[in-house]
Amino acid sequence: MNATRYSVEQGVAVLELNRPERRNALNEAMRDELRDTVTRLRSDRDVHALVLAGAGGAFCAGGDLKGISSAGLDNEGWRNRMADLHSWLKDLLLLDRPVIAAVDGPAYGAGFSLALAADFIVATPRARFCMSFMRVGAVPDLGAFYTLPRIVGPRRARELMLSTREIDAEEALALGIVSEIVPVAQLRDRALALAASFEGASPLAVSLIKRAVTASSTSDLSTMLDIEAVSQSLVFGGAYHHEAIARFLNKQPAMFRWPE
Repeated sequence: MNATRYSVEQGVAVLELNRPERRNALNEAMRDELRDTVTRLRSDRDVHALVLAGAGGAFCAGGDLKGISSAGLDNEGWRNRMADLHSWLKDLLLLDRPVIAAVDGPAYGAGFSLALAADFIVATPRARFCMSFMRVGAVPDLGAFYTLPRIVGPRRARELMLSTREIDAEEALALGIVSEIVPVAQLRDRALALAASFEGASPLAVSLIKRAVTASSTSDLSTMLDIEAVSQSLVFGGAYHHEAIARFLNKQPAMFRWPE
């Protein structure tokens, strides 16, 4: 059985972690498959959105501690492994299409970090999030030092990382981690509906928005205004914008609409 399952239907890619007997804990095989899938996805222009999900009522319980314990790597070996992981993680974070994480059950450790790499997190009431790394004397990885402080602020990020306390879906929603909470039976359909809505969106606008927001936290006002001006000049000169304006003026339905 593969550690992940990947499928594409009507332009929506679904990447499902598939080790339900281990609550989808990340092992070496899963990391390799994630890397290969993200690499393939970058060049597949028929895909307009990605859904990340987990099988069997769990998103991801974190790193596979048995595999970590038996790896037998020295410091250099671990650094090389992290560099390999970061190669595809960076591609995922900078992917020029929307990424939706559908979280049911635990998203612990690296599983929490993986969910944070998405643009939207849709969760069920039984979703649980935890920066559990300190429980085994480790530090957060899979990009959490980058993503979590940008969502909740540095002070709250330190608190969640140092305390290793679990937060439920409602608190995650209040903190801005989760975009919305839906019943368990509706999770997959809702995530797919959000992803499908981007079929009508401007790929250029999506890409420029994601890149600009990523740059904003380390850029000054002048830089961001320059990025804004260049980005707007690109979209205003494009065919999508002209068609969208024409549809608006003719009182036709918009090409992109967020699903109710």
